[in-house]
Amino acid sequence: MTCTDFLSQLTDYFDGQIPPALLEEVRTHMAECHHCEVVVNTTRQTIEVYRGNEVYDVSDEFRERLHSAIMAKCAGARKRA
Repeated sequence: MTCTDFLSQLTDYFDGQIPPALLEEVRTHMAECHHCEVVVNTTRQTIEVYRGNEVYDVSDEFRERLHSAIMAKCAGARKRA
């Protein structure tokens, strides 16, 4: 299994909708590939944050910087499209 194959199965892996034989391949790859292991761990943590529905207080300055960064990224994506 390549990293590309692994990433194509990631959603099914997290949804528990992956056939047992393929699940074994995914687990083997993850055990051997540090990069894919990091992707899984980061994704798992992100899912847990969203499931917790926790509200995080951020400063007005941070909120403005984040908003500006998101808007700049969206504007750049529209120019490329």
